[in-house]
Amino acid sequence: MKTKRTFLGLFMAFLLSFYQESFCQNQYLYDGIVRGDKSKKQVSLVLTGHEFAEGGWDILKTLEKNKVKASFFFTGDFYRNHEFEKLIKAIKYHGHFLGAHSDKHLLYCSWEDRSQLLLDRYTFSKDLLDNYEEMKRFGIEQENTIYFLPPYEYYNERISEWTTKLGFQLINFSSGTRTQADYTEPSMSNYISSKEIYESIWEYEEKNPEGLNGFILLMHVGVGEKRTDKFYNCLPQLIDRLKKSGYQIVPLETLLGKQ
Repeated sequence: MKTKRTFLGLFMAFLLSFYQESFCQNQYLYDGIVRGDKSKKQVSLVLTGHEFAEGGWDILKTLEKNKVKASFFFTGDFYRNHEFEKLIKAIKYHGHFLGAHSDKHLLYCSWEDRSQLLLDRYTFSKDLLDNYEEMKRFGIEQENTIYFLPPYEYYNERISEWTTKLGFQLINFSSGTRTQADYTEPSMSNYISSKEIYESIWEYEEKNPEGLNGFILLMHVGVGEKRTDKFYNCLPQLIDRLKKSGYQIVPLETLLGKQ
């Protein structure tokens, strides 16, 4: 088993190297892909999940109604939660990408000093591979889902390096908008309303020459009951405006160059 994993990791690392050399227009931060080609009027929708999924069915319904494919990154705990099984199977059935978000949603680096790791390579690797093991129950194989989105959307170069050596590609959201803050609740100092989140997208689009070209827009599939102002309720409006503004909403593999 160990030999098979080692061979698979080396093979997938080779594929990643090929894709990175062939499609070099992607934007990187700490060696993770954070944006696609700025010259193409394309965006991709990404959703993460760990504890909550109350928006899942509404999100899926909106995506299907608008004929949009999105990417869902879930933790191992999310995949093993029996309450979420039907949702996960429906997401897969409708052809959306399903990826890894770590097994236990670990914090990799210190908030005060990003260069300071809070875990060793063995712990990181085991946690990520445990996530993929849980995904196998849904027929999701490692070689078909190479993109990995780190927990807390927080990482450094070492985490990217370890990810690549396992045969995966670390990605993250495109900075500039506030969509990733849709988890905040009123008691938090960084709380932001859904109206403000929505407006931040178009403020960025207006102020920047490339607009949202190549953007990875991230939000959460569920945020819990403490936040009643759910941003995923704005998804129909967001999709409609993106399309009217001339953006193609494409799968992550298309955005990042994997054909």
